[in-house]
Amino acid sequence: MKLPQCEIDCVEFKNLIIAGGRRPNFIWFKAIAQDKKIFAVDRGVEFCRDFNILPEKIIGDFDSAEISAVNWAVDKNIPIERHPIDKDFTDTQLALSKIKKPALITGIFGGRFDHSFSNVFSCANCDVQIILADEREIIFYVKSGDCFTVKFFQKPIALSLLPISKICSGVTINNVHWALDNATLAQDLPNAISNRVESDDIKISVGNGTLAIYFCFSELISA
Repeated sequence: MKLPQCEIDCVEFKNLIIAGGRRPNFIWFKAIAQDKKIFAVDRGVEFCRDFNILPEKIIGDFDSAEISAVNWAVDKNIPIERHPIDKDFTDTQLALSKIKKPALITGIFGGRFDHSFSNVFSCANCDVQIILADEREIIFYVKSGDCFTVKFFQKPIALSLLPISKICSGVTINNVHWALDNATLAQDLPNAISNRVESDDIKISVGNGTLAIYFCFSELISA
Protein backbone atom coordinates (compact mmCIF):
# COMPACT_ATOMS: atom_id res chain seq x y z
CA MET A 1 0.00 0.00 0.00
CA LYS A 2 1.64 3.24 -1.16
CA LEU A 3 0.99 6.48 0.67
CA PRO A 4 2.68 9.85 0.09
CA GLN A 5 4.82 9.34 3.23
CA CYS A 6 5.63 5.64 2.99
CA GLU A 7 4.92 2.28 1.42
CA ILE A 8 3.71 -0.69 3.48
CA ASP A 9 4.17 -4.10 1.91
CA CYS A 10 0.57 -5.21 2.37
CA VAL A 11 -2.18 -5.68 -0.19
CA GLU A 12 -3.19 -2.65 -2.25
CA PHE A 13 -6.37 -1.07 -0.89
CA LYS A 14 -9.16 -0.21 -3.31
CA ASN A 15 -11.62 1.22 -0.77
CA LEU A 16 -11.30 4.66 0.81
CA ILE A 17 -13.47 5.88 3.69
CA ILE A 18 -13.48 9.58 4.51
CA ALA A 19 -14.82 10.27 7.98
CA GLY A 20 -15.72 13.53 9.68
CA GLY A 21 -12.65 14.17 11.85
CA ARG A 22 -9.66 16.31 10.93
CA ARG A 23 -9.81 17.38 7.31
CA PRO A 24 -7.00 15.79 5.27
CA ASN A 25 -4.74 17.96 3.17
CA PHE A 26 -6.22 18.37 -0.33
CA ILE A 27 -3.05 17.41 -2.23
CA TRP A 28 -2.48 14.40 0.03
CA PHE A 29 -6.09 13.30 -0.37
CA LYS A 30 -6.10 13.62 -4.15
CA ALA A 31 -2.95 11.47 -4.29
CA ILE A 32 -4.52 8.59 -2.37
CA ALA A 33 -8.03 8.89 -3.84
CA GLN A 34 -7.03 7.83 -7.33
CA ASP A 35 -8.65 4.56 -8.44
CA LYS A 36 -10.41 4.11 -5.08
CA LYS A 37 -14.04 3.44 -4.26
CA ILE A 38 -14.85 6.26 -1.86
CA PHE A 39 -17.37 6.14 0.97
CA ALA A 40 -18.14 9.27 3.00
CA VAL A 41 -19.15 9.07 6.66
CA ASP A 42 -21.31 11.87 8.06
CA ARG A 43 -19.27 15.12 7.91
CA GLY A 44 -16.93 13.46 5.44
CA VAL A 45 -19.45 14.43 2.78
CA GLU A 46 -18.37 18.06 3.31
CA PHE A 47 -14.78 17.16 2.43
CA CYS A 48 -15.93 15.29 -0.70
CA ARG A 49 -17.96 18.31 -1.79
CA ASP A 50 -15.12 20.74 -1.12
CA PHE A 51 -12.61 18.47 -2.91
CA ASN A 52 -15.05 17.86 -5.81
CA ILE A 53 -14.88 14.09 -5.24
CA LEU A 54 -18.01 11.99 -5.82
CA PRO A 55 -18.27 9.14 -3.29
CA GLU A 56 -19.98 5.83 -4.05
CA LYS A 57 -22.21 6.31 -1.00
CA ILE A 58 -22.56 8.46 2.10
CA ILE A 59 -23.43 6.88 5.44
CA GLY A 60 -24.44 8.36 8.79
CA ASP A 61 -26.97 10.19 10.87
CA PHE A 62 -25.64 13.54 9.55
CA ASP A 63 -25.89 15.26 12.92
CA SER A 64 -22.55 16.98 12.29
CA ALA A 65 -22.71 17.43 8.50
CA GLU A 66 -23.76 20.67 6.87
CA ILE A 67 -27.21 20.36 5.33
CA SER A 68 -25.84 22.03 2.20
CA ALA A 69 -23.31 19.20 1.82
CA VAL A 70 -26.01 16.53 2.17
CA ASN A 71 -28.13 18.41 -0.37
CA TRP A 72 -25.09 18.48 -2.69
CA ALA A 73 -24.97 14.68 -2.48
CA VAL A 74 -28.69 14.48 -3.23
CA ASP A 75 -28.26 16.75 -6.26
CA LYS A 76 -25.41 14.52 -7.47
CA ASN A 77 -27.61 11.40 -7.08
CA ILE A 78 -25.15 9.88 -4.62
CA PRO A 79 -26.77 7.03 -2.64
CA ILE A 80 -27.42 7.97 0.99
CA GLU A 81 -27.67 5.45 3.81
CA ARG A 82 -29.28 7.46 6.62
CA HIS A 83 -29.35 6.20 10.20
CA PRO A 84 -31.11 7.57 13.29
CA ILE A 85 -29.11 9.69 15.73
CA ASP A 86 -30.12 7.36 18.58
CA LYS A 87 -28.38 4.09 17.70
CA ASP A 88 -26.03 1.47 19.13
CA PHE A 89 -23.10 1.99 16.74
CA THR A 90 -21.12 5.01 15.60
CA ASP A 91 -21.32 6.21 12.00
CA THR A 92 -17.76 5.00 11.43
CA GLN A 93 -18.57 1.55 12.82
CA LEU A 94 -21.58 1.33 10.50
CA ALA A 95 -19.39 2.23 7.52
CA LEU A 96 -16.74 -0.31 8.49
CA SER A 97 -19.40 -3.03 8.67
CA LYS A 98 -20.16 -2.45 4.97
CA ILE A 99 -16.55 -2.88 3.86
CA LYS A 100 -15.65 -6.40 2.75
CA LYS A 101 -12.18 -5.62 1.39
CA PRO A 102 -9.12 -3.84 2.84
CA ALA A 103 -9.69 -0.11 3.24
CA LEU A 104 -7.88 3.11 4.00
CA ILE A 105 -9.76 5.52 6.27
CA THR A 106 -8.96 9.22 6.50
CA GLY A 107 -10.61 12.15 8.26
CA ILE A 108 -10.24 9.93 11.33
CA PHE A 109 -7.82 11.86 13.55
CA GLY A 110 -8.36 14.92 15.72
CA GLY A 111 -11.35 15.74 17.82
CA ARG A 112 -12.63 13.97 20.92
CA PHE A 113 -10.67 11.23 22.68
CA ASP A 114 -13.68 8.92 23.02
CA HIS A 115 -14.19 8.94 19.26
CA SER A 116 -10.47 8.32 18.66
CA PHE A 117 -10.48 5.41 21.14
CA SER A 118 -13.54 3.87 19.47
CA ASN A 119 -12.08 4.31 15.99
CA VAL A 120 -8.69 2.75 16.79
CA PHE A 121 -10.19 -0.36 18.40
CA SER A 122 -13.05 -0.68 15.88
CA CYS A 123 -10.61 -0.61 12.96
CA ALA A 124 -8.32 -3.11 14.70
CA ASN A 125 -11.13 -5.62 15.05
CA CYS A 126 -12.43 -5.45 11.49
CA ASP A 127 -12.44 -8.68 9.50
CA VAL A 128 -10.41 -6.91 6.79
CA GLN A 129 -7.22 -4.89 7.03
CA ILE A 130 -7.69 -1.18 7.76
CA ILE A 131 -5.16 1.66 7.66
CA LEU A 132 -5.92 5.03 9.29
CA ALA A 133 -4.03 7.88 7.66
CA ASP A 134 -3.70 11.50 6.75
CA GLU A 135 -0.71 13.73 6.00
CA ARG A 136 0.17 14.01 9.71
CA GLU A 137 -0.49 10.57 11.22
CA ILE A 138 -0.74 6.91 10.18
CA ILE A 139 -1.87 3.82 12.07
CA PHE A 140 -1.78 0.28 10.74
CA TYR A 141 -2.12 -3.06 12.49
CA VAL A 142 0.23 -6.01 12.75
CA LYS A 143 -1.50 -9.18 13.94
CA SER A 144 -0.40 -12.66 15.00
CA GLY A 145 2.14 -14.06 12.55
CA ASP A 146 2.33 -10.89 10.43
CA CYS A 147 5.60 -9.39 9.24
CA PHE A 148 5.61 -6.05 7.37
CA THR A 149 8.29 -3.89 5.82
CA VAL A 150 7.73 -0.14 5.66
CA LYS A 151 9.73 2.00 3.22
CA PHE A 152 9.75 5.71 4.06
CA PHE A 153 9.67 8.57 1.57
CA GLN A 154 9.40 10.94 4.53
CA LYS A 155 10.72 9.86 7.91
CA PRO A 156 8.27 10.20 10.80
CA ILE A 157 9.27 12.27 13.79
CA ALA A 158 7.97 9.50 16.06
CA LEU A 159 7.02 5.82 15.88
CA SER A 160 5.00 4.12 18.61
CA LEU A 161 3.89 0.53 19.23
CA LEU A 162 0.46 0.39 20.85
CA PRO A 163 -0.86 -3.00 22.04
CA ILE A 164 -4.49 -3.49 21.05
CA SER A 165 -4.71 -6.93 22.63
CA LYS A 166 -3.87 -7.31 26.32
CA ILE A 167 -0.50 -8.86 25.46
CA CYS A 168 1.56 -8.70 22.25
CA SER A 169 4.40 -11.23 22.29
CA GLY A 170 7.20 -11.94 19.86
CA VAL A 171 7.43 -8.27 18.83
CA THR A 172 10.49 -7.55 16.68
CA ILE A 173 11.39 -4.26 15.01
CA ASN A 174 14.66 -3.10 13.45
CA ASN A 175 16.23 0.12 12.16
CA VAL A 176 14.85 2.19 15.04
CA HIS A 177 16.67 3.79 17.96
CA TRP A 178 15.19 1.30 20.45
CA ALA A 179 15.06 -1.97 18.52
CA LEU A 180 13.12 -4.95 19.88
CA ASP A 181 13.81 -8.66 19.46
CA ASN A 182 11.04 -11.06 20.46
CA ALA A 183 9.75 -8.60 23.07
CA THR A 184 6.47 -8.69 24.99
CA LEU A 185 4.34 -5.53 25.17
CA ALA A 186 1.37 -5.08 27.51
CA GLN A 187 -1.75 -3.02 26.90
CA ASP A 188 -1.81 -1.82 30.51
CA LEU A 189 1.76 -0.50 30.24
CA PRO A 190 2.06 1.06 26.77
CA ASN A 191 5.63 2.28 27.10
CA ALA A 192 6.95 1.55 23.58
CA ILE A 193 6.18 5.04 22.28
CA SER A 194 8.14 7.92 20.75
CA ASN A 195 10.74 5.70 19.09
CA ARG A 196 12.91 7.13 16.32
CA VAL A 197 13.34 5.71 12.82
CA GLU A 198 17.01 5.49 11.83
CA SER A 199 16.79 4.13 8.29
CA ASP A 200 14.74 4.48 5.12
CA ASP A 201 12.93 1.24 5.95
CA ILE A 202 11.93 -0.84 8.93
CA LYS A 203 10.65 -4.37 9.42
CA ILE A 204 8.23 -5.29 12.16
CA SER A 205 6.67 -8.61 13.14
CA VAL A 206 4.37 -9.92 15.88
CA GLY A 207 4.18 -13.49 17.13
CA ASN A 208 0.87 -13.26 18.96
CA GLY A 209 -1.58 -10.42 19.52
CA THR A 210 -2.65 -7.28 17.69
CA LEU A 211 -0.31 -4.29 17.65
CA ALA A 212 -1.09 -0.82 16.30
CA ILE A 213 1.89 0.84 14.61
CA TYR A 214 1.67 4.62 14.84
CA PHE A 215 3.68 7.16 12.82
CA CYS A 216 3.63 10.91 13.44
CA PHE A 217 4.87 13.15 10.62
CA SER A 218 4.35 16.59 12.14
CA GLU A 219 4.82 18.13 15.53
CA LEU A 220 1.73 17.57 17.65
CA ILE A 221 1.16 18.55 21.27
CA SER A 222 2.18 15.66 23.51
CA ALA A 223 1.84 14.87 27.20
